[in-house]
Amino acid sequence: MPEILWRGGTPVSRVHDDPYFSVDDGLAETRAVYLAGCGLPGRYRPGFVLAELGAGAGLSLAAAWAAWRRAGIPGPLRYEGFEAAPPTGAEVARALAPFEDIAEEAALLAAAWDGGVAAGRLVLPGLDARLHLGDAREAVPAWEGAADAWFLDGFAPARNPDMWEPALLAAVAARTAPGGRLASYTAAGRVRRALLAAGLEVRRVPGHGRKRHMTRAWRP
Repeated sequence: MPEILWRGGTPVSRVHDDPYFSVDDGLAETRAVYLAGCGLPGRYRPGFVLAELGAGAGLSLAAAWAAWRRAGIPGPLRYEGFEAAPPTGAEVARALAPFEDIAEEAALLAAAWDGGVAAGRLVLPGLDARLHLGDAREAVPAWEGAADAWFLDGFAPARNPDMWEPALLAAVAARTAPGGRLASYTAAGRVRRALLAAGLEVRRVPGHGRKRHMTRAWRP
């Protein structure tokens, strides 16, 4: 049974009954919540490391990579994606097809996706992406790196509580470089409290579209 259902052109998780991104304009949401929330592309620099909880259908990755390429930063964007149930390349292509502004990145990503998932790594022009498959509660603590930005992009806490456990968020915080930033669509109080308890500065800010609030955090 496929993991993804389709409502119009939007992929929806069969397991969590939650869309992978906004049904209104997923790219606008991604740019407002995740890129702007982490100060991107303004904070990009050579060697920048972006990590994401829930790589999903690759929209956040494609948007961040497109911004990197357009900014003309030397070398590749390093990406670490933690995903339990990756889609197929065909599903990535279908999910990203509506977004003409990132069409080139979407096509490259979709074409390389299945091989990248199998190998755990995607190397494309301006991108070096590693895909950590399986339970993030195990994969994040096992990762020895540190991210300059985190996209906390799992499904809603009420629908996918495992992705928002305090221990996992503490592991994320511990793997955030000094000055690193985190952004999330959710403004759930328990998520903000867990990030605070992990030593981060946390702020609830106005949300995007129909969402009233979202969360931004950073390591001093």
